[in-house]
Amino acid sequence: MAGTSRVSAPHYALPGNVYETALERIRWVFDEFDDQVTVSISGGKDSTVVLELALIVARERDALPVRAQWLDQECEFEATVDYQTWLLTERPEVRPQWLQIPFKLFNATNHQDEWLHVWDPDPAVEWVREKHPAAIHESTIGEGKLFADILTAINDVNGGAVLTGVRAEESPTRRLGLTTYPSYKWVTWGQKKSKLHHVFHPIFDWSWRDIWKAIIDGNNPAEPGSDPWRYNRHYDEMYRYGIPVQKMRVSNYHHETAISSLFYLQEIEPETWERATRRLEGISTAGQLGKDDFYVTELPFMFRSWEEYHGYLVDNIVPDPAHQATFRKHHADLVRRLPGTDRETIAKHAVQSVIANDLYFTKGNNFYVTQRSKEKQAERTANG
Repeated sequence: MAGTSRVSAPHYALPGNVYETALERIRWVFDEFDDQVTVSISGGKDSTVVLELALIVARERDALPVRAQWLDQECEFEATVDYQTWLLTERPEVRPQWLQIPFKLFNATNHQDEWLHVWDPDPAVEWVREKHPAAIHESTIGEGKLFADILTAINDVNGGAVLTGVRAEESPTRRLGLTTYPSYKWVTWGQKKSKLHHVFHPIFDWSWRDIWKAIIDGNNPAEPGSDPWRYNRHYDEMYRYGIPVQKMRVSNYHHETAISSLFYLQEIEPETWERATRRLEGISTAGQLGKDDFYVTELPFMFRSWEEYHGYLVDNIVPDPAHQATFRKHHADLVRRLPGTDRETIAKHAVQSVIANDLYFTKGNNFYVTQRSKEKQAERTANG
């Protein structure tokens, strides 16, 4: 149909496959940093693959064990704890760095008190679970730091290179960041956060299909029937619950992008649910609302527009005046930066951000990148 054609961005076919390419990247990192490599693990499928690939390279180089680092967020799925415990205590090829130390983590389920003080040393606090004897309990970094800050400080102490499972497919913001500017020599698939260490994402161009194929194939992808890699069984529960494979995430369940996990946590891990609701206010409310009530898809009849509804929510469910100003600024910035997007479309997203307590604009940035891409595509189409 005239006027509706779309011009696709060019695609380039490179030699090899993502599996071999990722191994080559990891070999290069080992060469660059004289085998001083740490793998940051979360218990998720992506970091599982990166660790297994790093172990393959380390075996080739006689550079075992490989340090595997887990900054334990306390509010973890039981299946995640089970997998990580096996990984960090029963695999001799892994040099564990299991950190159960105090830091601050954002709690998107509570507008009144948005911080979880992870592993709070106050003896009156009941943790979600007890600390493990194999973990590091004492912090030399200092208390009160945010997740990203304390992780940077820990990696500064370790030095060298850090490998992660970050992938471009996971969000538009990540895709932009991983394909644009070099962070180390010619490498775009990394992040420079410090002068004392470098971070690399060797599977940045993998799809979720590549991840699961690697896990199923194990160490011998050319030999069907070889032993698969062990993985976090929480993915099996998500599959049974009907979560789309490409949307499965393993993280703390109170993060602004992970609140949907609360809608089924009570069913698949009732003991985790019980302990979590005692530990964090807001968990129970978000979980009991469920998907249909938590995410607003239709404008309530008493409001004339999404912009009016957004203003009402900011005024009435966000108690802190500073946070109110932050949400209003997020909305105004989107209107300013997306001149080709209908204001009601922007306001509808802004409503969801307020409800999800997206105070740090994580979801907002992803929305901006996606919408701006659509605007540019429309501009190119209009210009022929």
